[in-house]
Amino acid sequence: MNRTIKKNWLDTQKRIEKANPDGKEITVIAVTKTHSTETIEKALSLGLKEIGENKAQEFVEKYDLLESRKEEIHWHMIGHLQRNKVKYVVGKTKLIHSLDSMRLAKEIEKRGEIEDLSVDTLLQVNVAKEDAKYGIFLEDATSFLKNIESFQHLKIRGLMTMAPYYEDPEKTRECFKKLKNLFEELKKEEYNNVTMEYLSMGMTNDFEVAIEEGSNMVRLGRTLFGERPKLKK
Repeated sequence: MNRTIKKNWLDTQKRIEKANPDGKEITVIAVTKTHSTETIEKALSLGLKEIGENKAQEFVEKYDLLESRKEEIHWHMIGHLQRNKVKYVVGKTKLIHSLDSMRLAKEIEKRGEIEDLSVDTLLQVNVAKEDAKYGIFLEDATSFLKNIESFQHLKIRGLMTMAPYYEDPEKTRECFKKLKNLFEELKKEEYNNVTMEYLSMGMTNDFEVAIEEGSNMVRLGRTLFGERPKLKK
């Protein structure tokens, strides 16, 4: 399997380079949902140190199992985060990608205050306004950022979105273009607790289009590790 992951990673790097002729820095989040800690260790051996998990419980289990390697791993929480699970994530992750509501923001701020920590997050934007996806709408971003200016511990470091799934990834281009436009607009503004550094958009099916439209952070699972194994019941 290590050989397969290595080949997938080499192929993925070539695809990223082709989509990114200017050679800007692209951060790859290796998404390890339902994969074993052994898979994570193989990813680490290939230089993939940014590891993304979707569920808090699975993240905590893997975090504990890999505690001896915690200095090597930069954990990312990329899935929907319930407020009652915030306490398990804060202080252990480099970045929470899924800040999707004011209630969650307040809970993260509260936990950051309790632990005396600065908590880096991305604001999740539901560009296509899909009912099945979380996130604020594009037009609400400015007011959201204004409302967290008094926070002392929550820090927003950029934006994240999940585009609608299409067989033809070209159809995702408009979604990514809209978020990139918002990203650039917000860069011009000054808000407390906010810096527009990361634009996290693009997954296995559409990451090349996302990079072409300005993404500097992509979240890749299947393209690196193949189909996800099913969790044992």
